[in-house]
Amino acid sequence: MTSSPDLLIRHVRPLGAEPADVLVLGGRIAALGPGLAAPAGCAVEDGGGALLLPGLVESHTHLDKTMWGLDWYRNEVGPRLIDRIDNERALRAASGHDAGTQSMALAKAFLALGTTRLRTHVDIDTDAGLRHLEGVLRTRAALREVQQIQIVAFPQSGLLGRPGTAGLLDAALAAGADVLGGLDPCAIDGDPVQSLDTLFALAERHGAPLDIHLHEPGAMGAFSLDLILQRTAAHGMQGQVAISHGFCLGDVPEAEGRALLERMARLGVALITSATPSRSVPPWRMCLEAGVTVAGGNDGIRDAWTPYGSPDMLERAMFIGLRHNLRRDDEIALALNCVTHAGARGCGFAAYGLAPGDRADLVLVDAQTVAHAVVARTARRLVVAGGRIVARHGALVAAAVPA
Repeated sequence: MTSSPDLLIRHVRPLGAEPADVLVLGGRIAALGPGLAAPAGCAVEDGGGALLLPGLVESHTHLDKTMWGLDWYRNEVGPRLIDRIDNERALRAASGHDAGTQSMALAKAFLALGTTRLRTHVDIDTDAGLRHLEGVLRTRAALREVQQIQIVAFPQSGLLGRPGTAGLLDAALAAGADVLGGLDPCAIDGDPVQSLDTLFALAERHGAPLDIHLHEPGAMGAFSLDLILQRTAAHGMQGQVAISHGFCLGDVPEAEGRALLERMARLGVALITSATPSRSVPPWRMCLEAGVTVAGGNDGIRDAWTPYGSPDMLERAMFIGLRHNLRRDDEIALALNCVTHAGARGCGFAAYGLAPGDRADLVLVDAQTVAHAVVARTARRLVVAGGRIVARHGALVAAAVPA
């Protein structure tokens, strides 16, 4: 790929505000305002009055698992979490599932619809070793100029029940994974103290953030969350821990949930939600009142766990709005925030937004307002990543994105 030219986009409406121009120099926003002059040699695009959004953020997906673009998978797996874990591990081993090819296909589909930054969990286990990680590392390297991908080394089959997993997580972080993942310290690992002590020690050794899947319900989940918050404070990891799902926060009595959320806010522990309709979810307004950063993600997309999902973060914002009965335009704007600014903040993506100095990740949407964009999931007229035009009308620009 060649370096991106400087770019002036005329006549857009930043997050629905008054029309303005955006000047991009060296891959970053240089100015935002009406009537900007185009420097010599600068490419000029007519925004046509489109709504301007910052690049969309996917805070929780699993690129390595997806069957996006493959033949339909007939799902006959049992109802328990462990059934899904065991089924998927066996299926991937038997089919020779290629995490590199599949992660590239889904990452590009995300990019075409405006997702310029994403966090993906990648399975690390004693059957596959680092094979899935190696595939996603190749995808991250190939797309590094147009999409920022954070990789979570994730013990999907559990940490303690399969000896050698901790060593593989250690190797995964050394090999280039950005974040350390965890999973249900009570329900899956059976020893929450040892599980979390192991995780936090590994994170501290590598200076890595943590993102812990917490599916556990009610009192069990609240107990695990309490232990996580204790260790976050003890290890000085404020602002470096995220809880994915956190279903227990929707199960426990209101006073207990509010107290946990207030502790999360004080420690800078983010919550990442898919707003699933199938489980209790953390109460939306209570999260915001407590000051917790709430980011949004799809979780799995078209894989052995679920046939659902799509790489459209405006659709995910809509699902968040539906799950929490957000109807007013200002409430729907908060749902969009989960897949924009709050997503970037929860994952630690820097230089994000529509201000001078921010990386020029921009999405032009044919919509009247932010709420209209979320509800109608309208066409992406243009996607710009790092100052480079990478997609038009939902299709990638071949010259700007690796094959």
